[in-house]
Amino acid sequence: MAEITASMVKELRERTGAGMMDCKKALAENGGDMETAIEAMRKSGAAKADKKAGRVAAEGQVVIATSEDGKKAAIVELNCETDFVAKDDNFVSFCDQVGKAALESGVVDPEGISDLKLADGKTVGELRQELVAKIGENIQVRRAQIIESGTGLVASYRHGVRIGVVVALEGGSDDLGRDVAMHIAASRPVCVSDEQ
Repeated sequence: MAEITASMVKELRERTGAGMMDCKKALAENGGDMETAIEAMRKSGAAKADKKAGRVAAEGQVVIATSEDGKKAAIVELNCETDFVAKDDNFVSFCDQVGKAALESGVVDPEGISDLKLADGKTVGELRQELVAKIGENIQVRRAQIIESGTGLVASYRHGVRIGVVVALEGGSDDLGRDVAMHIAASRPVCVSDEQ
């Protein structure tokens, strides 16, 4: 069995983002083989994610990704267990990646989003499992919606990280759209017209 050195543990930690003791344990269990240790940690992360899936995830973020032409936007709600994780850079980065993937693909159901490929080649589901293993909390894609404006524009407003509104606007400007979205966020209307 190969001797587990501090540099090996450091390298595994940098590659996986896992804790120092988890890295040392994985290396020891796999005879110091880096790639086997990474694969074992990935499988362990999937098991941890499955265990945590039943826990309540009521915190999180709403992310809004808008196309460059301003005619399409995706709004996605991602949940975690605590507000501390909701502010964590790893979670925030994950949320941004999921928002962009939903916008580019047009997929809005959480199961479908889980299968989307990200820029690094991993799927949303694989990255979510890695994040659950690293952070230790249940993380879920709760819901998503795509909003398009054929000849107009889409405007958005995000109040903090938990309230987000996207408006499709025919005519008007970005400022008007943002103001309308801001009023919707503040008043939380049930419907748009009397008929509804």
